[in-house]
Parts: sequence; structure tokens; C-alpha cells
Amino acid sequence: MSIILFDNTQRKRLWPLTQTKAIASLRMGILTIAERWEKLTGLQVFVHTSSYLQNLYGYPPAGEHIWVDASVIPSPSLIDGIQSIPKNHGWADERGLVIGKADIAFEDFDPSQSVQYFEVVHDYPSAQRIVYPWQLMQINDQIVRFDFDLLTRGKTSATISSANRCIHAEHIFIESGAIVEHALLNASTGPIYIGKNAVVMEGSAIRGPFVLGDHSVLKMNSRIYGATTLGPYCMGGGEIKNSIMMGYSNKAHDGYMGDAVIGEWCNWGAGTSNSNLKNTAGIVQVWSEADQEYLPAGYKCGVIMGDYSRTAINSSINTGSVIGVSCNVFGDGLLPNIIPDFSWGCKGVKYRLEKALMDIDNWKQLKQQSLSEKEKQILLTISTQ
Repeated sequence: MSIILFDNTQRKRLWPLTQTKAIASLRMGILTIAERWEKLTGLQVFVHTSSYLQNLYGYPPAGEHIWVDASVIPSPSLIDGIQSIPKNHGWADERGLVIGKADIAFEDFDPSQSVQYFEVVHDYPSAQRIVYPWQLMQINDQIVRFDFDLLTRGKTSATISSANRCIHAEHIFIESGAIVEHALLNASTGPIYIGKNAVVMEGSAIRGPFVLGDHSVLKMNSRIYGATTLGPYCMGGGEIKNSIMMGYSNKAHDGYMGDAVIGEWCNWGAGTSNSNLKNTAGIVQVWSEADQEYLPAGYKCGVIMGDYSRTAINSSINTGSVIGVSCNVFGDGLLPNIIPDFSWGCKGVKYRLEKALMDIDNWKQLKQQSLSEKEKQILLTISTQ
């Protein structure tokens, strides 16, 4: 028996982040959603997503499995439920199925009919879900603390060098192979987690909660405010506050990133900054492609950036911006707050697919990877939507 994390019918509300990946692959805290469920339950995790993405994830063996809405945030009652829920029973709230156990043909599963696959469906109090992309950074503080406890409980941190200045060192955890020297680590505001083989360069000042993923680098004199997550193989620099970079992305230079969610394989040119607060101090409205309208995202929201997008040096990103997949962003003054997929600049010019694929592959080779045929097919599908 395994867990199958399924994308619900509202997955498009998480665009542009879920155009290139399933909900289960989104990262907040330290882990992706799939990694978190696997760690919590000890069960193998499979993913059910849109047909054009499914080849990234493979298929589970036939048989009885536990189906979980991938957007649901784990809770103690859900973890207990996974251990005890009877076959053909499900739990659902006002948004639909939360979890259920059944033998369902994987290829035939329809998330719009998810409740119908179970003989008995119990009411479940409203589950906490991720519905819109800005919510990832809004609950990152909560999830960093949860993941920190999950991953470090019963373990001992690597020795923290005496060259560092630490506040509440008991809430700082450094994995093996990481290098942290001559930094200020303040965990009084939340835990600090430094992943395997990560590097925090000299002069960096960090206030938790903060996560530096495996093999990531924080450059000299960086200023980090929680709750911030830099996923694996990222590069951070300048000033970063309450932001998430999913993985393999770079903001290596001076400039401000605040209240932002950045996909994988993105790059911010030197001096790029985003606004996260309106001059009127009003509610930030963010465009939702699924709803075809602007929606309130709170008083602070910087930018949501899809995978494979990049900004030119000194780019000025507007408050509450949405930048699509595979964009080469450049332009004068304050940039538009909606930049569609495959944009070349900000004046309606399309990024030619052949060149976009070549440029993405160039960026991936900088980190000893290459663009796979599966990824190319996904980008082709997105470019023709």
C-alpha cells in the first residue's frame, strides 16, 4: 500500500507554479509536499496529476492505496487517519475529498468525482489547504517550524564553528558537509536549518525561520529575514525576506526579494528588486489565471514567478506581480504586473520555443544538468495552450 497524492480540480489556481509540476512537488518549509508525506508516514508516495505532467512521476502498482488531496497540509488527525481508515472509507470537507482508502484504477481516477469512489464518506472539519500560490509564503513560517522538528528530532547538529555569532543555538541545525563561517545566526525568531553541503559565506546575517537547502550557497554579506526557504542548489544574496525559492534558482546579487514565491531554474539579474507593499498600504491584488480576475493576497505580496524565468539586471518588479513560465524579463521602469508565459521582454514579444529550450538547457548545464525530453514535451504543451 502506498500514498497517492492527487491534484484536485483547483490545481490551475496555483499557476504558474503548477504548470510545470504537480502540486505534490511544491516546496515550502524544508521539504516538498511529497517528501513531507513520505517522511511522516514511512509509505512510498506516488503522484496523480494532469496527463501532460504524469510521465514525470510514473505510476503506482495496482491495488489498494491511500488517496490524499495534495493541497492538504498534514495534521496529527490526518496522520492518525492514514493508519486507521478502513477500506472504501473516505474523509471529505466542503472542498471535497481529503483522504480515502480504496482500490481505484489509477488511469481512471477523476479528481472531480473523487468522493464517489468511496462507499462511506465521513465529514471532516475544514482541512488546511494551499489554494493560491501566495499562500505558500504566507504559511512558510508554520511549515518551516514543523519540518525543522520533523527532520531534527532525535538528531544532533554538526558542530557550529566558534567563528559564528549565534543566538539560541539550540534552534540551529547544520547538516553534515555544510560550511558556515563568520555569520550571524539569530534563531530567537525561528529555527535555522542549513542543509547538506550548503555554504553560508562570511558576513551573512540570518534571522529565522530560515532554510538553506542541500548544496545551496548564501553569498557574502547577505541579509535574510524569515520565514525564508532557499531550496536545493539555490544561490542567495542581497536582501531576502519571507520568500521561497523552490530549487535550482539564483538571486545571487544585491537587490530586494520580499514576500515572493519563485519556481525552479529561475535567475534574478544583479540589482533586481520587487515591491511587496503598495504605496497606499492597501490590500495587494494578484491576478489569478484560473479565476480570470484579481484576488486579494493580503497587505504584502511581492511576485509569483514560474519555472525557468529570468530577469535582466536592475529589473523593478511591481507589487503583486505574476511572471509566467520561461520568460526573459526586461524593460524600462516598473514592470507590468502580469507577464505571460514565454514572454521576451514585456511588450508582447513571444520567446521562440526553440530558443527558450536552448537557453533553459544552457542554464541547467551551469548546474551539471540538462533539459530532459519529458521536460521539453511539457514546455511544448504549455507554449501551445
